[in-house]
Amino acid sequence: MSVKLSIRQVGDVTVIDAAGRITLGEGSSVFRETIKDLVSKGNKKVLLNLADVSYIDSSGIGELVSGFTSVSNAGGNLKLLNLTKRIQDLLQITKLYTVFDVYDSESTAVTSF
Repeated sequence: MSVKLSIRQVGDVTVIDAAGRITLGEGSSVFRETIKDLVSKGNKKVLLNLADVSYIDSSGIGELVSGFTSVSNAGGNLKLLNLTKRIQDLLQITKLYTVFDVYDSESTAVTSF
């Protein structure tokens, strides 16, 4: 199963709820297109909820970085919410944990923008 993304608004923050696997191929391209679409529509506050992501590979990590760069280049901010232990470990190993703002609480994350 590849990733399923659902998008909702919390105030002026766009929340992307991801579920499934962010991997090479369809999972990462869906993610890339979604971020690109949001940026083109002017969404500058993006919160990515990874609570239901069961697996992420190196290309999925690459897409997170690419999404972060796209949103930042448009003058916005992409933050991460509800990392699983596996994703948190992966971000720490790759030293990306320091790049992203990471939150455990959606309300805290939304007010941080």
